[in-house]
Amino acid sequence: MLDPSTITALARQLYQARKARTPVRQFSQQYPAMSLDDGYAIQREWVKLEIADGRSIKGRKIGLTSRAMQQASQIDEPDHAPLMDDMFFAAGGDIPISRFIAPRVEVELAFILGKPLEGPAVTLFDVLSATEYVSPAVEIIDARIEQFDRDTKQMRKVFDTISDFAANAGIVLGGRPVRPMDVDLRWVGALLHKNGVVEETGLAAGVLNHPANGVAWLANKIAPHGERLNAGDVVLAGSFTRPVAAVAGDSFHVDYGPLGSISFRFN
Repeated sequence: MLDPSTITALARQLYQARKARTPVRQFSQQYPAMSLDDGYAIQREWVKLEIADGRSIKGRKIGLTSRAMQQASQIDEPDHAPLMDDMFFAAGGDIPISRFIAPRVEVELAFILGKPLEGPAVTLFDVLSATEYVSPAVEIIDARIEQFDRDTKQMRKVFDTISDFAANAGIVLGGRPVRPMDVDLRWVGALLHKNGVVEETGLAAGVLNHPANGVAWLANKIAPHGERLNAGDVVLAGSFTRPVAAVAGDSFHVDYGPLGSISFRFN
């Protein structure tokens, strides 16, 4: 476990990197013995700095929900991070590319809770009962820690990603929200268009067989820390497409079939 002063210093590096839009070197190279717990400790310290700036937590994200991504990251469970209030962008408009370092886009479903969820024994059915509605969502991920080291070209490790808000940087909600029992959420599909070309397709069942399973996992995961998911929280359940890179001028349109669509442009 990293000592508290190191955790605080690394959290401040990420806080400043987000403001300056300049990535920092991989923590896992500086501290090879770094652990998952260290990653989450850094993340929590970074949240404190954001809250001190007047930011608030509006929800949570779950990442690494596919088996393939877990194997690539050499872990056996998803990861998670908070969604800060200034990460939310309106659908149908322009998103300033200057807010990001190296943005990429992923397709998700968001669960908006009507009741709190508190572990340690939350189930998929508890999640469906507590959810007010489910909304199509797009997550914008970014890299305040270098994805590939500038010298060695080594890919960052999961400890780096967890420290870095699990790569979360933006959220776009839109489409047609639905009650969680009105559709079989496993079969919600999406087509991700970039500049008019289909880049990715996916099915929500790719998220732990049912996206509500991710929300249940998260409620149980944070319970030992005295935390819970609260009424009104927006919970991104996990991506069911690969990330697609974005640069200034790129337009995105995600078609969720009967759940409508989300469009936006980076400028």
